[in-house]
Amino acid sequence: MENWFVKWRPYQGNIETTPVKIDEYLPMGKNIILGAQHAFAMFGATILAPLLMGFDPSLTMMITGFGTILFFLITGGHVPSYLGSSFAFIGAVAAATGYSGTGANPNIELALGGTIVCGILYAIVGLIVMKTGTDWIERLMPPVVTGAIVMIIGLNLAPVTIKSVSGSNFDAWMALVTVLCISSVAVFTKGMVRRLLLLVGLVVSYIIYFLVANVMGLGKPIDFAPVANAAWFGLPTFHHPVFQTNAILMIAPVFIILIAENLGHFKAVGAMTGQNISPYMGRAFLADGVCTTLSASIGGTGMTTYAENIGVMAATKIYSTVVFVIAGVFAILLGLSPKFGSLISTIPVAILSGASIVVFGLIVIAGARIWLNAHIDFSKNSNMFVAAVPIIMGTGNYSLHIGSFDLGGIGTATFIAILMNVLFSFSKEEPAINSTSDTKNIESTNWNAEPALSVTKTH
Repeated sequence: MENWFVKWRPYQGNIETTPVKIDEYLPMGKNIILGAQHAFAMFGATILAPLLMGFDPSLTMMITGFGTILFFLITGGHVPSYLGSSFAFIGAVAAATGYSGTGANPNIELALGGTIVCGILYAIVGLIVMKTGTDWIERLMPPVVTGAIVMIIGLNLAPVTIKSVSGSNFDAWMALVTVLCISSVAVFTKGMVRRLLLLVGLVVSYIIYFLVANVMGLGKPIDFAPVANAAWFGLPTFHHPVFQTNAILMIAPVFIILIAENLGHFKAVGAMTGQNISPYMGRAFLADGVCTTLSASIGGTGMTTYAENIGVMAATKIYSTVVFVIAGVFAILLGLSPKFGSLISTIPVAILSGASIVVFGLIVIAGARIWLNAHIDFSKNSNMFVAAVPIIMGTGNYSLHIGSFDLGGIGTATFIAILMNVLFSFSKEEPAINSTSDTKNIESTNWNAEPALSVTKTH
């Protein structure tokens, strides 16, 4: 009988050219630095997402840390992933609570109740998949669909990032500087510095911003006063859920979106690493559902395997699950330290947006690589339309409503991709895409043949 946990072994390759596999680990010093990078890269999930729903970012940060470690334990370290706040909840939460978009959400308890039910339903799906396997899901969502879903996630989130800096010419330029800093680290450096491209790029761009804004006075200066006044240690504010039928009906169906998103995520990770993680997909669904339920029970957002860590892994080619445990610990410490949280909050929006542009771009390319390595034939109209139409819908945030439930751009595009794939499978043009053979093609492809930033592998 297979052991629940991965049998880890020390990494012995050349970090310049050889990826670090799921079951390998680096020296502790390097693990700590890499874990910190993942924690910082997830700021979109741990800071931006909760703010858009009126939740407490410090509480979310802490919960994502615990959730990531719990995910690691439930999956046995077989699936590299960081759990963050899902953007799929934003529209549903806003509709259920009447949230205006600024400040604390006055009806947060209603959102928590609906999120708990969503997490329970998601966990049940995970148990079913653990019992029945993933074939039925993979038939519904073969590589042509999952590749599209991955691209949709990156493209759908991009406008949020761009909009955050579009109101200021200075911020727009500093976002570009951040993109160039991160990209330059990825291209011109070697070794561990290249692997830490996001962290190093953020530090360099932060210093540049400080010099330009605080020293030269050309932009909004960084305010360090909140850092000096903040306490070193403190607990965030907790909330209890309230179960209301209308709110539940609006929020609970989000679990369908999460399944589709995360299937793409797992397929992408499997393709990136060259390792088959499909047998652990049921565990991953279960872990996401359990973590979502636990998070909402104390005032946190819905959890999901977050897309941004795909971009980080694609850039660094370090897939060790040990790194994510370290990232979880960092997130917990961040959530429990108001002073550290205040320091992080000094990072200008322009810099965070620049980093997001890079990460979301890598996610889009990861989706394209799923198609390439699954040898999707776009000369066939069925494949072409399954890919093309949902991508435009997702990018444009085309949203359908089912009763009072808003599918959102990602949800609608995902639903249409699955529907079109099922419908076209009856076409005489060609047989339905064989997910088994496509998966084998993905897994047999050497994603790690070339070093550095040739993005090789969703949410």
